[in-house]
Amino acid sequence: QVQLMESGGGSVKPGGSLRLSCAVSGSTCYRDHVAWFRQAPGKQREFVSRIGDDGLRTYGDSVRRRFTISTDSSKNTIFLQMDGLRPDDTAMYYCRLFCRNPPGDFWGQGTQVTVSS
Repeated sequence: QVQLMESGGGSVKPGGSLRLSCAVSGSTCYRDHVAWFRQAPGKQREFVSRIGDDGLRTYGDSVRRRFTISTDSSKNTIFLQMDGLRPDDTAMYYCRLFCRNPPGDFWGQGTQVTVSS
């Protein structure tokens, strides 16, 4: 059974940093990518960043040059380094695993990030 577990959220002041982690377990699929999304209260879920199984990284416009996605050598832990945090980064952050074969789309439970002075 595939499980994704996010961690590393918390409360920080504007300009601060956090590092989120997403631990993937139970996956034997051929992966397409792992991604981070976020959702603020009353807003739609927003794409943050993704990393393909080939290592290709993409970022949403609002986080480009502030956030960095990476993985460990096993590719079973995915990190999101968030620098220069702003109040509008406040949201629940979710990790997503998208599999090609067998096809599958898996989400974690989320970790809360709050940026406030």
